[in-house]
Amino acid sequence: MASAFQFRGQGSSDMIRELKRPKILLVEDSEDNRIMMKRLLEMSGYEVTEAVNGEQAIEVAQFFRPDVILMDLSLPKVDGLAASRRIRRMPALKKVPIVVVSAHDTADFHAEALASGCNEYVTKPIDFGELELLLKRLMPQA
Repeated sequence: MASAFQFRGQGSSDMIRELKRPKILLVEDSEDNRIMMKRLLEMSGYEVTEAVNGEQAIEVAQFFRPDVILMDLSLPKVDGLAASRRIRRMPALKKVPIVVVSAHDTADFHAEALASGCNEYVTKPIDFGELELLLKRLMPQA
């Protein structure tokens, strides 16, 4: 019996790849930065969900189960470091890489981010080519 569904122009491996796009949680309170980063990430093939503050990031991470979290530090309600610490205490999210994306570029901020459970630190303005390489390293299947 012939299938009622036909996928034009895509092989089954293309469909599987589309269904398994790597998921990124983008936590950024600046709307302009968030829109630009989301657009660039989606153009690179990632599925992106957003959060605008640390409290929302914690809630969204539990349900979205991202492959990587891009976390701003200066966030309303709960800052990025506190949100990262709380996410690290959740068994299901304990190993999800957290990448700080911040304009703060001092040794103190870097050390505090790593101590709070973050894996990497990227400074703004972001070099998107470097960010893509970092994401590929953190998510080898991407």
